[in-house]
Amino acid sequence: MAWDEWENSKAAVAAGRQASMRINQVPGGSGGGGQADLVVNQDDLGGVGHEAFMLHSQLHKEADIAGAGADKEGAGSTMQAAAALKGSDFALGDELQTTVSVWTSQVKSVLQACAHISNHLDYSKKAHAEDDAAIAASLRNRDGSAVPASRLAEYFT
Repeated sequence: MAWDEWENSKAAVAAGRQASMRINQVPGGSGGGGQADLVVNQDDLGGVGHEAFMLHSQLHKEADIAGAGADKEGAGSTMQAAAALKGSDFALGDELQTTVSVWTSQVKSVLQACAHISNHLDYSKKAHAEDDAAIAASLRNRDGSAVPASRLAEYFT
């Protein structure tokens, strides 16, 4: 439903008249609707999911300041510097350690978000393709032709 159509429907309801709604059609069908408001193609979902995966991979490799230059105990060079500064009674040591902890926490949050986006879009792409196929199969005339969107209102009266 287009935005102006929505505004007209709201105005009609406010005026006490019955509003009608138009549902856009599945491509290839006849009759009915205009351009859809929201269109998401499978390639769009896949592209965004892939970019989230690539960002996750790159961020995982390049943003690990806690583990960079790790020694045999597993402390990274930044944490080693923080320990050395603390050992020399510099307040900066505690602050650097806090900075590394906060940075690591934030990086983990972004990594989780990227993984969630990638996984969710992969799932959504598959689920919506299955939904589209089921809906298209169920909206058929007896002769197998697609039911035009303009006739869908007949089923709601």
